[in-house]
This record gives sequence, C-alpha cells and structure tokens, in this order.
Amino acid sequence: MASRKSRPERRQEPLSRERIVAAAVELLDTVGEGGLTFRALAERLATGPGAIYWHVTGKTELLLAAMDAVIAPTLVGDDTGVTPQDAIRALALGVFDAIDAHPWVGTTLARLPRTPGKSPMLRVFERIGRQVQALRVPESAQFTAASALLSYILGVAGQNAANTLAARANTDRAAFLDAVAAAWRELDPDQYPFTRDVAGQLREHDDRAEFLAGIDLILAGITAGRADGRTRP
Repeated sequence: MASRKSRPERRQEPLSRERIVAAAVELLDTVGEGGLTFRALAERLATGPGAIYWHVTGKTELLLAAMDAVIAPTLVGDDTGVTPQDAIRALALGVFDAIDAHPWVGTTLARLPRTPGKSPMLRVFERIGRQVQALRVPESAQFTAASALLSYILGVAGQNAANTLAARANTDRAAFLDAVAAAWRELDPDQYPFTRDVAGQLREHDDRAEFLAGIDLILAGITAGRADGRTRP
C-alpha cells in the first residue's frame, strides 16, 4: 500500500503582516536578499504565496518593512535628560549595531530605489534633525548637519556590514584584518606612505570605537560652526 506523502504542518497562528515581516527578517539573516523569495517565505510560514500577497504587494515593500522592523528598536526611548550630543551618539550606535547584526540592511538600503516618504531611515533622519535643532544650529545649516550625520552613520555602518560579510565568507575577523594589514604593509612606500603607516592600527582597531570617534568629530565641527557663527546654506 503506497504511503501518503507527508505535507508541511500548517500554520496555527493567523497570518499577519507582522508575522510575514518577522519571517522575512529571519530569512534575510540566514540566506540574504537573494534567498528571500515569496516561495521560500511561504514555506517558512506554512502557507501559500497568495496569502502573503494579501498583506504585502511585492518584494520591495517587504524589504522596506523588514528594514523598518530592524531599525525601529533603535528609535525607542526618551531623549529627555540627556544632551543632544549623547542622544545622537546613542542613536548612531544603535543603528550601527542593528546593521552589524543584520548586514543585509546596508547593501539592500543602497540598492533599493528611493521611494519618497517610505525610507526606513526617514525616522532616523527626523530624530537626528531634532537633536541638531536642540544644539541650536542655525536654521540654514540644519539640513547640512543632519544629512552629514546620517550619511556618515549609513556609510560607515554599511561598509562595516560589508566587511563583516567578507570576513564570514573567508575566515574570522582577526585573521581577515591580519591579512589586509599585511597587504597594506607590502604596498609601494612612495604611493601609499600613509596607508602603510596605519596598517598596524587597522589590525588592532575596534569598529564601534572608531565609529563613535567619527561621530564625535562631526559633532565637534557642528558645535564649532555654531559657536563662531558660521552658517553655510
């Protein structure tokens, strides 16, 4: 007697947008954007692709929602009682850590089309902007200051995530940095004198500490510009 082919166990919880997004984040963390398909997502949720489309119109919307789910926890909290500088540092480090834990966010964010009003980073920009205003930066310089901070945060966090993925694909972080530092020391001394000089620092540096040091440099420039009255449109 032929045995009946086993079927995947059907989901017990009602399907919701929140469950779909959470499952998408899990898939992205394990297999990356290339492995996020509605078929794979349907299998994970024990449902059909059509049921998912009822809640999410397509992959772009799903990616935006997944990124928003990753970034949203960094925006939780009250800035009352802390200086604007400390609020910006905490927010920046939260975003950095979120992208470090979910490296696909950096690469996906850079690749997705700019959809006005729908970027997961719009709320980060708003939070930064409020602190820039709290620093009493002249109105004509507020956009520049907030944009510089956001660009630095996303750029460095994204590059760190790319480095993390490269290190995972090849070896552990220490060995990866050792290899890069060794390659830097072998560069032509006439063309790359500075890079050769800092090769040792590359091997020993702490990513989070260096990231925060960069934030402090930008904040120092913003506050210095405010103090001496420089306002660039």
